[in-house]
Order: sequence, then C-alpha cells, then structure tokens
Amino acid sequence: MELRPLISVIVPVYNIKEYLPRCVSSILNQTYRNLELILVDDGSTDGTGALCDELAARDERVHVFHKENGGSSSARNLGITKAKGEYLGFVDSDDYISADMYERLVQGILKSSAGIAQIGRDEVDAEGRKLPNICEPPAEDIFIPSAEFMKELLMHRGDCSYCTKLVARNLFEKHRFPVGVLNEDFRLLVEMLMETDGVLSLTGQTYHVFYRIGSNTRKADKNDFSRVYGDCVDNADMVQELVQEKFPQLQEIAMRFGLFQRLEYLLHIPIVRMTRDNTQYVAICKYVRGHVTDIIGNRYLTRKNKIYLLLFAVAPKGVRQVHAGLMRLRGK
Repeated sequence: MELRPLISVIVPVYNIKEYLPRCVSSILNQTYRNLELILVDDGSTDGTGALCDELAARDERVHVFHKENGGSSSARNLGITKAKGEYLGFVDSDDYISADMYERLVQGILKSSAGIAQIGRDEVDAEGRKLPNICEPPAEDIFIPSAEFMKELLMHRGDCSYCTKLVARNLFEKHRFPVGVLNEDFRLLVEMLMETDGVLSLTGQTYHVFYRIGSNTRKADKNDFSRVYGDCVDNADMVQELVQEKFPQLQEIAMRFGLFQRLEYLLHIPIVRMTRDNTQYVAICKYVRGHVTDIIGNRYLTRKNKIYLLLFAVAPKGVRQVHAGLMRLRGK
C-alpha cells in the first residue's frame, strides 16, 4: 500500500481578509489530500479571525487557533505545537501554491528518505507581473548535502524560506522559529542543517510569492534599521561559529558572508546613526578594520566588495556620504 503520511500546513494569519481565501483554497485543493491546514490568527483586528472560523466550518481539515499578536514566528511556533502531521509545511497568507506542490514534495521525501525537501518559487507583483527569480530552481531533482547547501546559503544563492519546503516533524523537536528577529528562516535552517544530511531540491516553481503594497509578511520598516541589517550581522556571527564546528572547510566562505553582511550594514545605515554611541556600528567598524588581511585575501569577495570594505576600514562616514551622493545622482 502506498504511504500517505499526514502533512500539517501552517499559515500565520494577520489582517489579510482579501487574500486569505485564495491562499486557503490553493492548499485545500492539493492533489495530496491527506493534510491538515492550521490557521493561526495572530490577533487580527479586521475580521480575519472570523473569516478563519468560517473557512474551518467548510472543511474539517482546517483548524483555527486564535492568539494575541506576537508576529509570524510566534504564530508558526504555536502551529508547530498543534500540528499532528508527520511532515510540516508553511505558507504565507499572501501567497498561494500550485495543486501538485505537496504531492511532489511528499513523493520526493519518501523516495529519498530526506528530512527536508524544497521546490522552486516564482514571484508576482500586485499587477500580475512576474518578477526576476531570487533563487533559480535546479534543472533536475537533486539531493544537496548539508555542507553544499550551507555553502549556497552563505554565497546568497540558496533558498532559506520554509515556505518552499516540507520538513520532517522530528527536526522541530529541539527547534522553533526565533521570535523578535528578522531572517528567522535563515537562522532556523542553519541550525537544522547541523542535524540532517541535506536537502532534496526539486525542479519547477510551485510556490507563488505575491508582493503587494503593505504586505505584513514581507514589508520591512525602513525606520527600524537595526532589525533589518543588524539581525543579518548577528546571523553571520552565529553561522560562523557553527561552520567552524561542523563544516570547517567552509570557513573562508563564512568569513566572506560575515564581511558581506557588514558591508550591507555600512552601505545602508543612515549617516546620522554613524556615531560613537551606536555600539553596533562601532563594533562593525572595528571588525572590518581588524580583518583587512581577510578582506584582501578572500577568494569569494568581488573586487568591488573588497574596495568598499577597505575604504570603510579607513573612513566609514566619509565613504557613506560619497555613496549617498552617488545614489542621489543615479536617482536611487
């Protein structure tokens, strides 16, 4: 008899009445029928919570849990504790999926015995225009060992999103999504790669990211700079320690990742915040100055990366002022 393990699909929900029905419909209309849909209402104030209850009344596979607002990670974590499936998937409430997505992911996992399987995504804006791919799907199904997948993540080529993945429940026994930080998917995936052999990557793009103005799941508050880029630097430090322990052959690439994340910070920090009382800014400048040899000798940094980093090591505020002027001239 063909194995049909139960899948739990977890969707954090917050003030999304207009788009939630499409998301839910795409999940319930999967060719793989043995699934439960867990909607976690994260303190919605626009009637979305009531809509969740209505959707649950139409299909016994839908389960709704209401909670105070705490963000996407806390909503996902509640869904994990309520899930009954052997495998867990995640979909953002803005998005939708092709009908065969979970069928393909399940079959891939069962054939390969992988703990994590992923499939490609495309991205569409509010006008229906397809956007450039963030991650290119493979030409054929391929199992990527953990060290190689880590390398792709550190080179900014890999897909860290849990929305494109199906994950064995046992991998969540010791782990949850970190609450109160950005880039939470990256952080959790890096931890899981320490405990699994790798990731099965499938061809095609069956997850559809929908970019809309005011998206709760993807918008970043430009005024909260420290969360956007500061968390990226924290992640770089975390992954550098893990690489040293588990994948020492990737240390130069991990160093490139840490330097690149700090370069992003220095290129985007508002000039008015480049002050001595900004402890993170001061620490990042000190780090860059202390790694000049690593900058020059790193094979994975581009020439442009190296030039900017070396200039920042000498005169960070002056470089930012010049860079800001160039961006204004280019209309960016």
